[in-house]
Amino acid sequence: MLGMRAQDTAPATHFRSDRVCRVNGELFFSTRENTLEGPFDNLESAEKEIRAYIARMQMLDSSR
Repeated sequence: MLGMRAQDTAPATHFRSDRVCRVNGELFFSTRENTLEGPFDNLESAEKEIRAYIARMQMLDSSR
């Protein structure tokens, strides 16, 4: 995928990867900002929070 994110200075190739992982048996997701969010009880909860996190980040970007 070739494109630019808002904070990028030049086009680059970005690869999607699975951002959900287990740490000591608990589910977390990693972000582009290098944070680990969680823990979550199940995959559905993690995916719901991923969507909410993306929405919050997009709102922050649009307010700048």
